[in-house]
Amino acid sequence: MRFVIKDTEKEYTEFLEKHERCNFQQSLEWGRVKTNWIKEVVLAEDENKKIKGSICVWIRKIPIFGNMMYASRGPVCDIHDEDTLMQLTEGVKELAKKYKAFVFRMEPDIKTDDEKFREIVTKLGYKIKDDAKDFKDEIQPRFVFRLNIKDKTEEEVLAGFHQKTRYNIRLATKKGVVVKEAGREDLKAFHDIMVETGKRDDFIIRSLEYFEKMYDELAPDHMKLLMAYYEDEPISGIIPIMYGNKTWYLYGASSNKHRNLMPNYLLQWEMIKEAIKNKCDIYDFRGVSGVVDESHPQYGLYRFKKGFGAEFTEFIGEVYLPFRPIWYKFYKFSEKTFRSLRDVKRKLSK
Repeated sequence: MRFVIKDTEKEYTEFLEKHERCNFQQSLEWGRVKTNWIKEVVLAEDENKKIKGSICVWIRKIPIFGNMMYASRGPVCDIHDEDTLMQLTEGVKELAKKYKAFVFRMEPDIKTDDEKFREIVTKLGYKIKDDAKDFKDEIQPRFVFRLNIKDKTEEEVLAGFHQKTRYNIRLATKKGVVVKEAGREDLKAFHDIMVETGKRDDFIIRSLEYFEKMYDELAPDHMKLLMAYYEDEPISGIIPIMYGNKTWYLYGASSNKHRNLMPNYLLQWEMIKEAIKNKCDIYDFRGVSGVVDESHPQYGLYRFKKGFGAEFTEFIGEVYLPFRPIWYKFYKFSEKTFRSLRDVKRKLSK
């Protein structure tokens, strides 16, 4: 086991990009976007000192409680190799001592029914919190839609879409919606539409500066901005992230105007085609609610993503090492209370 230092950052990035379990949230580039966290990378090695596993850990001071450690979508490794997971855990424990952390939390992209992984991490001392249903219950969404595009043609992927989805893609084109790849200077227009979307759909949005930071760190190799225009007016946009063998639909925004032209369907299709061209294995639509009920306020998002023929995927949820268990329970209670109060405040401000 060892840690990534400046001289080994390139070695780590090469390992990450080539691994089948690659995730952009484990990358150094994404870590530089999250400026309010300290980052450390733990590496597991084979007998020849070659990297066989990794986990990028973020450390942040929480007022009153102390330092929390968090790994978003890690580890990257053979998740059934006990020696690798043991090495990574040893590194995590070293970091916990260094930063006097009260907990280490990770939310891996491992399916909830992976009993072997559950068995190994439980043996290593981890706890598993797997009762989340809504977005607000965890940091990363537990439920996502993932589209398998490995070795598939555009025609094969399109044939897997719901009939109504194909119709809406054709409709957008027929009505004159045009999709273009935009640049950094267009982030302001995207953000303006994002503000409009946030007010309509009741969610908190990032600042324009955040998106500019993302662009500076990730574009052009790992980030794109696609905008949909109608009569030269921007009406919708998406930000996908491309890393290793996957593409993620990370952010989307749509104006209240011209929604009947179905620009969001065409945007997704154009990005899926780009992912196919780049020989990706997976197009990840990211989060949906685990409450699959037509009365749920986010059911429309579920139906939209499902229409692209993607697989409804449930991840294992939060896997954690509580170094100060009672302290962590207090923290979780305060976290839940804060989110509830924030939701109430947002509703009252409308």
